[in-house]
Amino acid sequence: MKPALLCLCAVLLAAGETLPDLALVSAFGATRFDRPLWVAQVPGADRFLVLEQPGVAKLVERGGTVTTVLDLSDTVKLPGGYTEEGLLSAEFHPRFAQNRQLFLWFTTKRSGKLQTVLARFRIAADGSRIEPREEPLLTIDQPYGNHNGGDLHFGSDGFLYLSIGDGGSGGDPQNHAQRLDSLLGKIVRLDVDRKDGGNPYSVPRDNPFVGTKGARGEIWAYGLRNVWRMSFDPPTGELWAGDVGQNAFEEITLISKGGNHGWKLREGFSAFDKGALAPEMMQPVWDYPRSEGQSVTGGFVYRGKAIPDLVGAYVFGDFASRRVWALRRGQGKPAVREVARAPGPLASFGTDAAGELYACCLDGGIYRLALR
Repeated sequence: MKPALLCLCAVLLAAGETLPDLALVSAFGATRFDRPLWVAQVPGADRFLVLEQPGVAKLVERGGTVTTVLDLSDTVKLPGGYTEEGLLSAEFHPRFAQNRQLFLWFTTKRSGKLQTVLARFRIAADGSRIEPREEPLLTIDQPYGNHNGGDLHFGSDGFLYLSIGDGGSGGDPQNHAQRLDSLLGKIVRLDVDRKDGGNPYSVPRDNPFVGTKGARGEIWAYGLRNVWRMSFDPPTGELWAGDVGQNAFEEITLISKGGNHGWKLREGFSAFDKGALAPEMMQPVWDYPRSEGQSVTGGFVYRGKAIPDLVGAYVFGDFASRRVWALRRGQGKPAVREVARAPGPLASFGTDAAGELYACCLDGGIYRLALR
């Protein structure tokens, strides 16, 4: 660790709080996957859904038995030159037990255009397969192949929140993140249970930019570069996000309604391309330099029972350095400590029904966070 992080850990220990030493242990025995990017327990079932980047969704039992339930490899396109396309994330409907709905975010290439697609699918009543009939809800043309972002979570309000990258290249050349007429570089909030005329979703009336001239009503927050994983903390309702940096800092931020999170004027706490900190901009909770990692992977606030000393800490990591950190907020600066190292490039975190944390790594393994 760098001295700054060691100093913050000293603040943590001086405050009488502790964070445990942890390890990532195999969650499903020797079972391996092809570039796993997403994992979560299926509601009401003792098995997990895993998404593989090339376009395959699989169910895995705790003992390691795997069943392919959907193959979108002919739809999901990996055109080359970038590594950020594919089958990227999923979310179960809050009333999954009744409607069996699953939402997927993936890339495709149609009519010569790279696109990201939010689509609704349904899982068969016996759980044996995902029906291959997709119902597209939102399709976005992508100007470049990177920064496809993409995480999906339902809030306690019943609306679906989706993170969308700034469109790619470097430095957001088209200024999408700061433009309210573009959905790129945003968090959007959708009502997927109600159509609006011919539109397959509706915009919640209390979204912050509804009625703002020239603005897309779907927008919940803006000024984001490429949020790679976000999550709600149910007891507080806070929406945590890891926003991947350009070339200097990786950022952990709390998403706020209507908030301008700074990009491309700011990168973490610092100016980007001489961008000034405007009064309305939201500051991140934490950032870290490229000496500590090169691509943040947002995580979850731990609410499980297996690791009592971790409860209430936000756990996140870095794809490149494989570091796993725990962050606690206090009266001043947050206290951050490295608590584990991943065995492979750290692509994503997930949870089970008990609130325990899992990690997808590009060595093909899925791991559970446990006491060392």
